[in-house]
Amino acid sequence: MKIAIVEDDINMRKSLEFFFSDYKDLNIVSFKNPKDALKSLDDSFELVITDINMPQMDGLEFLNKLNGRYEAIVITGNATLNKAIESIRLGVKDFFQKPFEPQELLEAIYRTKKLVEFNKNHKQTPQSTKKILSKEKLFKSSSKKLEEAKTLALRAAPTDASVLLLGASGVGKEVFARFIHENSKRKDAPFLALNMAAIPENLLESELFGYEKGAFTDATAPKPGLLESAQGGSIFLDEIGEMPMGLQAKLLRALQEREIMRLGSAKPIKIDVRFIAATNANIQEKIANQEFREDLFFRLQTVPIKIPPLRERTEEILPLALSHVEEVCMHYGFQQKTFSKDAQEKMLAYTWPGNIRELLSVVERSCILSEGDIIEANDLYLDEREKGLFN
Repeated sequence: MKIAIVEDDINMRKSLEFFFSDYKDLNIVSFKNPKDALKSLDDSFELVITDINMPQMDGLEFLNKLNGRYEAIVITGNATLNKAIESIRLGVKDFFQKPFEPQELLEAIYRTKKLVEFNKNHKQTPQSTKKILSKEKLFKSSSKKLEEAKTLALRAAPTDASVLLLGASGVGKEVFARFIHENSKRKDAPFLALNMAAIPENLLESELFGYEKGAFTDATAPKPGLLESAQGGSIFLDEIGEMPMGLQAKLLRALQEREIMRLGSAKPIKIDVRFIAATNANIQEKIANQEFREDLFFRLQTVPIKIPPLRERTEEILPLALSHVEEVCMHYGFQQKTFSKDAQEKMLAYTWPGNIRELLSVVERSCILSEGDIIEANDLYLDEREKGLFN
């Protein structure tokens, strides 16, 4: 495996070169700065390990320029939550804060090596993995109710109308958002997703709208937000009902005026973005409780699409389960497994309160814990889940 190490600290760079010299299956090429690396990186490289804080160009800007061509690991002596979030958004697999044990980095490299080899065997690259979510691949099963929702999505897709996806947690709202994007005129531009409930309120504004240098303590360089980075494409705002009231006015302005302002700036920036939002909350109740702006709600739900729960889409349960057990076995290198008749009947009878997310979790766990190549009903632990003993 050919690995590029990009590190401006010569002591760290030489230490890593020395440590990895004993591992003959790892071909290490080190660079003292991202600009040198960009001149030399080609298709023979499979992994990039980079520092963040470097002169001329920082590691996050460097990774952004690589545009997902290689697997990536970040090492840094100045870790902040902002940088960790940005690293994850750029597809970084592991994030190490200095000082760290070289052995831990080595383990992360071999995890990545295994993933790269798996992708090669299945003719996937970091870029093609993103492209695999094509119109046909997004949905691995079908049902009458799912097709009804997909029909509405396909009618909305060619337009720039804002779409609000409604449904319980785990029904596949992000899959629908991607489906709309892939069937739109924006399909070749970015699709970016942000979960409002997953990011602390004090970071949400900078993540969404970006910031200028000096806007706050960690803002050592300007950074575009997701709304700016999604230019020409689509942005998916999941759990929109959890958006803090203070930010809702800024989002409303972005929807109405098609412009934003970064934190620390008074200069408006024009945006061309299609908005897709989703919620499992009762928005009308939140509006009544003055927790959500009614004008923002109306702007977001030009086309509302309700995605039914899995219990109303029982035709999808077994195809989804069989498809996922095949993926899990391939991922872990297991012999292929299947479900017994009793296990299949058990899955069809269960109500799946956690919807597709719960189904995939149950399938993965049963695949790992079951003995032999047949997954039995008791391997699913669905009786325990119904009693609330095993969630």
